Amino acid sequence: MKKIAVFASGSGSDFQSVIDANEREHFCEIALLVASKEGIYAIERAKKHGIDYIVRNKKEYPSVEEMYDDIVAELRKRGVDYVVLAGYLSMLGENFVRAFPDRIINIHPSLIPSFCGKGNYGINVHRAALEYGVKISGLTVHFVDEHYDTGAIILQRAVPVEEGDTPETLQARILEEEHKALPEAVKLLTTGRIVKTGRKVTIL
Repeated sequence: MKKIAVFASGSGSDFQSVIDANEREHFCEIALLVASKEGIYAIERAKKHGIDYIVRNKKEYPSVEEMYDDIVAELRKRGVDYVVLAGYLSMLGENFVRAFPDRIINIHPSLIPSFCGKGNYGINVHRAALEYGVKISGLTVHFVDEHYDTGAIILQRAVPVEEGDTPETLQARILEEEHKALPEAVKLLTTGRIVKTGRKVTIL
């Protein structure tokens, strides 16, 4: 069974969706939570489900590269196969991406390539979508490369924008779909059903 490490920076609701789906179907082993700071609720979720966790804050390292070298060592020690970014708000170091080529996935709350890139995270994405006047938004699960939100797309889910939507109401509806899509993508990845050829991703 493939092992995953989940990275989170906040409440960890996407992390919880993977935990819940995996407890029902047992498609992987969640070997580790990597938290970007102390005190986030994702850590409490890990504790509740008996999942090991570490906290790695870039402020405590001489350089970002050294922090990610440390994380790579931790993941290799645990035999981690794949990395799942679930609301992780830090840009991964290039050294980390090179250590896990085509083995890191992320979930983003828009239909990439719309409303993505540096600064587009959390509520900012939904505010930008509404200000632009889109009729459909959604989410994207994609592979991670050395840049913001530019990796090959694994799956997307569309969510209609409703009359009177606020950034908060749109975020809530998209989050419901995130909690279905991320576990689905993790299951596909860890059971060998994803084939990536350049930017094209085929689901078997």
